Amino acid sequence: MILRRIYDDSLAQASYLVGSSNGDALILDPNRDVNQYIELAEKLGLRIVAVAETHIHADFVSRASDLAALTGAALMLSNAGPPEWKYAFAEQAGATLLHDDDVFEIGELSIRAIHTPGHTPEHIAFLLSDTATTDQPMGIFTGDFVFVGDVGRPDLLETAVGIAGSKDESARQLYASLQRFRTLPEYVQVWPGHGAGSACGKALGNVPQTTVGYERRFNWAFAVREEDEFVRRVLDGLGEPPRYFARMKHVNQQGPAPLASLSRPQELAPDSICDVLAAGTVVVDTRPAHAYGAGHFPGTLNIPAGPALVTWAGALLPYDQPLAVISESEHAESITTRLHLIGFDDIDGYWTPEVLRAWKTRGRTRETVQKVDPSSLRQMIGQDAVTVLDVREPTEYQAGHIPGSVNIPLAQIERRIGELPASRPLAVHCQGGTRSAIAASLLQRQGRTDILDLSAGFRGWHAEGEPVEDDARTPISARG
Repeated sequence: MILRRIYDDSLAQASYLVGSSNGDALILDPNRDVNQYIELAEKLGLRIVAVAETHIHADFVSRASDLAALTGAALMLSNAGPPEWKYAFAEQAGATLLHDDDVFEIGELSIRAIHTPGHTPEHIAFLLSDTATTDQPMGIFTGDFVFVGDVGRPDLLETAVGIAGSKDESARQLYASLQRFRTLPEYVQVWPGHGAGSACGKALGNVPQTTVGYERRFNWAFAVREEDEFVRRVLDGLGEPPRYFARMKHVNQQGPAPLASLSRPQELAPDSICDVLAAGTVVVDTRPAHAYGAGHFPGTLNIPAGPALVTWAGALLPYDQPLAVISESEHAESITTRLHLIGFDDIDGYWTPEVLRAWKTRGRTRETVQKVDPSSLRQMIGQDAVTVLDVREPTEYQAGHIPGSVNIPLAQIERRIGELPASRPLAVHCQGGTRSAIAASLLQRQGRTDILDLSAGFRGWHAEGEPVEDDARTPISARG
């Protein structure tokens, strides 16, 4: 048997290839970058004969149907759960629909579908046995059901999709699914669909796999033996899901646009940027925050092309407006691919940073973001000359924050901008400087010209020994 984990850091998402000794292979939970699976199978001398997924994903565009069509593989989808959570495109795609305890084979490998509702109603896990050795299970692909040290969040139908009152019922379904999981042999390996950084759970571990026995002993969810207490705990402290989750649910249930409809990024003429912005296109400047802050085109939004690009693009960018990016030409295709992963398909093209140099040489004014250090910010606070905006999550803020600061998480700023006073400058900060730089660009794009960025973040503020308080307004001594 061959097992490969294909991990996407930007999504904190795992797909899997499982190959049998006869050369047949299964791909599980593929994302939109289908070529990586085809190339890996070819490298290993395998032919993809089946493509399956654990559930209707909320955090990326699935390409299970495209991959099956490209390779001639069977498409295996869940038929569990209520009618409203069936795959709308399953019949058209010729999918094989799986029910609880259905079994299919890939060479000598036997794969059993197990209905594990809770994270989503239709969720299934796949229990794998290598019958060349034994008919007993080797491992289970848990998707978004059980993670390393955590379980899938059961609130998304309510908080992301808008089905009021569903999260309590989903939490109870998750509890029941976990009791079934308990009955598996301790030695069974657990291969989850996400790692640390995913918004599909609260505190996912960063190791790639675990075992049933380990999770039964050390995963918090298995230590809770009373259902009502589990419901309370699993729903407590969940952050707001990324805005794009609702869109992804709809896209993946109805069926995404074919890959053939997506074009490669084209470089745009430098003189076109004003017209493109005026026409309503959202221009994302993907340069590092320090380069953007030193000078950028008015009206653009800064989301650096790092690991967090997908997260913040999904949280902040609209799906009903075209996009264009500013990027070095050698990175443009990679950035476009990242945006395609979460369904941003209407991308006009890109400009290189030369567009900014050309703008400057013509005598046009570029915007900048003024930086502020902890000492200067403390003096401004003492003079009541600034409003401090903390764009971290509420749990971060409650653990310690700058006295008198206002907490609005980055993902909420656009809809809550009216809560911010317009009479004095805004000093924006996060933990280390990444989110605050994005927030500063967003506020400038909304017309605020009095933005300061505490680029050292709360970490730098604290390290300098500046005053800090917790959610009870209790002073906290500085730590190095």
